[in-house]
Amino acid sequence: MPVRWFVPMGWMHRPVSLVGWLLTLAAPAFMAQVFITVDARSHSVSDTLYGVFPFRGVTIRSWDWIARRSACRR
Repeated sequence: MPVRWFVPMGWMHRPVSLVGWLLTLAAPAFMAQVFITVDARSHSVSDTLYGVFPFRGVTIRSWDWIARRSACRR
């Protein structure tokens, strides 16, 4: 039986299970933690953006990959 954590909704995915909601809430929480840590050690806005960008991109892409792999096709 396939795992169904998300449902396709246009070009995004909507969580439909507890695991889907936990993943959806964990991604922005992780990105906020990274932003706070990087911002505390940077000297300018560009330092912050350069430090946060790789984590943000990987986190969003990973969430999207998991959502696509575990979405129910209706």
